[in-house]
Amino acid sequence: MKTTGVVRRIDDLGRIVIPKEIRRTLRIRDGESLEIFVEDEMIALKKYSSMNDLSDICKDLANTINQILSKNVLITDRDRVISVSGNNKNKYINKNISKYLEEKLKNREIVVEKTMSNVEFIDNLKEKCSYTISPIITNGDVIGTVVIFSDNDNITDLEVKLSSVTSSFLGKHIEE
Repeated sequence: MKTTGVVRRIDDLGRIVIPKEIRRTLRIRDGESLEIFVEDEMIALKKYSSMNDLSDICKDLANTINQILSKNVLITDRDRVISVSGNNKNKYINKNISKYLEEKLKNREIVVEKTMSNVEFIDNLKEKCSYTISPIITNGDVIGTVVIFSDNDNITDLEVKLSSVTSSFLGKHIEE
């Protein structure tokens, strides 16, 4: 574990302030949940992602969509890619999502680009592809996205609908 050199006091209500630089670096936003872990005399905080609880389901969904449609599939939480199927899995898995994808999450946008265009799904990696992006919404909060994309042919209405159905399924699955 890496030390930051930052020392903070606990106030009389048991609160501690996480410095803005650390929150920015770890992409911790106001109102987000953190998991608390204790080991021996150490307390560790980790960003909580309800999508991590569904990693096996996401992997199976992504693989099934890829097998049926022969399209690439990314499933993300609010910060990173949690499941990949298709070409170059290692290029995407556990990578931070791009500012473009963050903006689409924030705006709750369903995006459809049926013809080839340049896009950045993860930080610092431009792709030329056609794609559809559907937000995963649970209890009124956007918690991730389903992205279906192709670098060799155009996205059709079928992929758009399947992306939307998959994101709805995941959102409802987390609510239960």
